[in-house]
Amino acid sequence: MKKIVLTGGTGFIGANLARRLLRDGHQVHLFVRKGCQNWRIDEIRKDIVLYELDFNDQVQLEKTLKQVSPNWIFHLAAYGAYSVQDNLRQMISTNILATVNLVEAALKIGFQAFINIGSSSEYGWKDYPPTETEWLDPNSHYALTKASSTMFCRYTAIARKANIITLRPYAVFGPYEDFGRFMPTLIVKALDGYLPHLVNPRVARDFLYVDDFVEACILAATHINQEPGSIYNCGTGIQTTIQEVVELAKRLLPIIDEPKWGSMENRIWDTQVWVSDTQRIQEVLGWRPRYNLEEGFKCMISWFRDNPSFLKIYKNIISPERIQQEA
Repeated sequence: MKKIVLTGGTGFIGANLARRLLRDGHQVHLFVRKGCQNWRIDEIRKDIVLYELDFNDQVQLEKTLKQVSPNWIFHLAAYGAYSVQDNLRQMISTNILATVNLVEAALKIGFQAFINIGSSSEYGWKDYPPTETEWLDPNSHYALTKASSTMFCRYTAIARKANIITLRPYAVFGPYEDFGRFMPTLIVKALDGYLPHLVNPRVARDFLYVDDFVEACILAATHINQEPGSIYNCGTGIQTTIQEVVELAKRLLPIIDEPKWGSMENRIWDTQVWVSDTQRIQEVLGWRPRYNLEEGFKCMISWFRDNPSFLKIYKNIISPERIQQEA
């Protein structure tokens, strides 16, 4: 059993990772900001230890980390991944300063593994699958702050000979995903026979089922003799257009609607090429995704059908007036 600190544990990926860690028999401690939404962890609240912290309060952060004395730290807390999260100073505070504070506090008490979650958006627009040594060219303030935190983690790991690893996920989807994102919006609407507003059908993503990304997190923490500051892309290596996902949904769900392409404006980060190069994580960690897009999509459909209380929550929020898909 490991003692684990998880930031961002009330978010989509964090809630899935927390459940996996509990199933594996670990002791899970969630570091969260005050006022965060806890609906994703209500089911497991009795099984975890939760701390409300100000990540800019270095004294409080160090004291709490020392109290827990974790073996592993998973740092998923982030701000700015969605278009409604547009406060630049909060991006800097959450994505850069909080990362610096957490790493420095962790180095004082020691740890076996520190897993930082970066973003594929750090690469910017590329018309090919970029490798981890690719020149970074962030195309948003969010991407810029995530690239900064990744570079800080890499430099610190090398300079201090610390086991700090960064994973760069592509388009992760699955249970507990944020209400406004493409996959839950599509499935929830499709279960009633309809389709949401849609961007250009040629917009593409490298969709990765959340269980596969969680597995990558575990492997990154458990794999020994990694190069300090290692960075790994996490995706399927397969690009899928929004049109292809809608066609999959029409095949699996009772949709009577026809797609209205362009009924929603493309976002500034939308592109027709977004796909990962995962050779390094396969060679070093032995990681490969177990789910293809259809299998992951079916799992997500089953999750909604098996959890009517969550489906009701999503339906109450996903209305025609509020659809702002974030892929």
